[in-house]
Amino acid sequence: MAIVEHLIVDEFGAYVGKYSGRLKVTKKKETLAEAPLLHLNSVLISGRGISISADAVRECAGRGIPIQYVSGTGTAYAMLYSAGLTGTIATRRAQVQAYDNERGLAVARAFAWGKIQNQANLLKYMVKNYKDSEPELYAEVRRQAVEVLEHEVQLDQIEATHVDEARGTLMGVEGRAAQRYWAGVKLVLRADLDWPGRETRGATDPFNQALNYGYGVLYGQVEQATLLAGLDPYAGFLHADRPGKPSLVLDLIEEFRQQVVDRTIIGLVNKGVTIQRTEKGWLDRDTRRTLAEKVLARLDGPVRHEGKRRRLGAVLQMQARHLATFLRGEREVYEPFVGSW
Repeated sequence: MAIVEHLIVDEFGAYVGKYSGRLKVTKKKETLAEAPLLHLNSVLISGRGISISADAVRECAGRGIPIQYVSGTGTAYAMLYSAGLTGTIATRRAQVQAYDNERGLAVARAFAWGKIQNQANLLKYMVKNYKDSEPELYAEVRRQAVEVLEHEVQLDQIEATHVDEARGTLMGVEGRAAQRYWAGVKLVLRADLDWPGRETRGATDPFNQALNYGYGVLYGQVEQATLLAGLDPYAGFLHADRPGKPSLVLDLIEEFRQQVVDRTIIGLVNKGVTIQRTEKGWLDRDTRRTLAEKVLARLDGPVRHEGKRRRLGAVLQMQARHLATFLRGEREVYEPFVGSW
């Protein structure tokens, strides 16, 4: 039996129970999947009509295995984890205090900088083999990458003493860089996709729906990383505080969207994988499973980070811990993760 590190449950009527050291997914007495708890890292429940036993929840909580709920459109609407993960108060106090000093502003600027760097690097990565075969496309996408990077200068020029003073300008710079980035992405996508451009909530085209679903899967991994680092996922810096909005998760995910989700889904589409949808225009179950599997596999893949080859998911956790130590004053600078190209 293959080792299951990420259990994905997405079939209506499925039941997740605990049986002698493993989770078993069944439906009408038929076994759909089994996952030994010893190797399990996460449980992703995607879809309606799925139930899970109290014993399974308790066992996952005791082992630090998060149970994430994602809707069919990619909305991460619930997360079950051990209450003990929220018991570290020193880091949270420092996190709240940092909002009103120079560390909060530095972190907000770092998140925006990292996102811009990763957008430019992914554009370069996508056309690095096109220099001889498609020189015009290569030159145009590289030009877009340069224009994305030019927005970093604007980040450095922002004068403020508090993150509230700088947020509007930071988000504006980030937004303009994103417009260039998505224009570059459109150039490398299959022409027959007829992609209208980036849309978030309420997207009706398959590529945007796939991106949104992929971000939903990544969202749970980022929230888990913040909790394990002792951080409050709802107390962010770049993104404004709102009731029920996990602002810090939205901050930290910016460093990883391009390397984890964008790269994965663009690669799938350009290799000819069809994004299948239901008659109502939503992603079908098989497509959602494929996307979740590929995004989680990308997190299990290797990247270069701080001079070593590491699992990308481990880098995510390291970044959350680096953020915590910076906010506590134990690290001089917070440097965002930037993927290579």
